[in-house]
Amino acid sequence: MPVSDRARFDEAALERWMEQHVAGFTGPIRVSQFKGGQSNPTYRIDSPSGSYVLRRKPPGKLLPGAHAVDREYRVLAALGAKDFPVARVFALCEDEGIIGTAFYLMDMVEGRIFWEAQLSGLGRDERAAAFDSMNSTIARLHAFDPQAIGLGDYGRPGGFVERQVARWSKQYAGDVEAGRIETMDRLVDWLGKHLPPDSGRSSVVHGDFRCDNMIFDAEKPAVRAVLDWELSTLGDPAADFTYHLLMYRMPSNLFAGLAGIDLEPLGIPSEEEYVAAYCRRTGRNHLPNRDYLVVFNLFRLAAILHGIRGRIARGTASSAHAVETASKLEPLADLAWAEAQRARL
Repeated sequence: MPVSDRARFDEAALERWMEQHVAGFTGPIRVSQFKGGQSNPTYRIDSPSGSYVLRRKPPGKLLPGAHAVDREYRVLAALGAKDFPVARVFALCEDEGIIGTAFYLMDMVEGRIFWEAQLSGLGRDERAAAFDSMNSTIARLHAFDPQAIGLGDYGRPGGFVERQVARWSKQYAGDVEAGRIETMDRLVDWLGKHLPPDSGRSSVVHGDFRCDNMIFDAEKPAVRAVLDWELSTLGDPAADFTYHLLMYRMPSNLFAGLAGIDLEPLGIPSEEEYVAAYCRRTGRNHLPNRDYLVVFNLFRLAAILHGIRGRIARGTASSAHAVETASKLEPLADLAWAEAQRARL
């Protein structure tokens, strides 16, 4: 879409910066804005030398520690060097004098994005292969030794779930402009009282691994690039994979999930089959603390939507879909509480 008034910047300044920092670049540039991206505004930059994608911190008042585009750039650079499917990054700019906030540039990866977990438009065999590609991609991510790929200090390796529960509980409670929700308050209490022991495993975790954060090849059902690394860190891979599993627990009217759908005719593996495939690939015999991690991940996603609602109140929401997305907060919190009530711990 055309760049929104709030997301505009000095395009001439960006072009001058690209001439100095992006190998092979030639202007002039043409800038448009992607409709998605709730947190960091994302732009398409077209030029005679090719197409690029720019991710930047949003302008305006920001929560401390949020919108760390420098971390996104770092993890993309490290994983790209190991041929993991991510967009190639070109340069990071932390000088806010160029376009008003920090940003980085990466390749424009062509392909398909599926907005619902049913992967509409694919045949049965293609759909099965696409699910297998997602499964193998996240398993491969969790197999990297962070130290060996230069990300040994990308986060704290131990006590991940406990820290995450504390972080998102605090973020929810601290965003006063977004308001308080009774079900969220109950979830904060439940999660604190039922913390499982630390798993002892640590890897690079994506934090938002779902089908609409991936670009699939245009011709075959294979993942070409994993997008949106804003929540990545070092952490418990079981928690990261369980977040990915939420597609099985979500109804079709809530983030277009698979709950209540007959999966076998579609070629989609059951949740148990999908878990088993991941466990085989990662050398596990089971996925520990699954029920607790489902509740936590639903709460964390609800807390993210709560943050979007706060950004709407502060006037810094970067997506045209922000209001619609934030409206799913209460149904998501209710789903999390229902899962808590039937969790086997």
